[in-house]
Amino acid sequence: MDEKAAFSERLRRAMEDAGYQPRPVVLEREFNTRYWGAPVTVQGVRRWLKGESIPSQDKLQVLAEWLQTELHVLRYGEQPKYPPNLRRKRWEAAISGSEREVLEAFMDLPAEERKALRTVILALAKRKG
Repeated sequence: MDEKAAFSERLRRAMEDAGYQPRPVVLEREFNTRYWGAPVTVQGVRRWLKGESIPSQDKLQVLAEWLQTELHVLRYGEQPKYPPNLRRKRWEAAISGSEREVLEAFMDLPAEERKALRTVILALAKRKG
């Protein structure tokens, strides 16, 4: 089995395990409510489900978080050699208490509100730079 077909099977299984039907319209809707970039089309996600393409790394990250599966396992079908949370622990240690409070409040918002807030923050940062 080729790499794209194997990914397609893992994606379908992850969707079913998470309680979703592995259908393009379901995937497109759920993915786009969580993804910060340009929306993907039904045709694009259909290619993922048919084993014709594999999403980019940023899209894989969103899929893994949404489907509550390890990114490496979703992409490659096996556990990584090195624990993926080492970098996250180092990053979390660098955050102050007030920054952590803001980030936790941000993460508690619904996906649509997080997406809107991200747009505002990036616009402010761009204006400053």
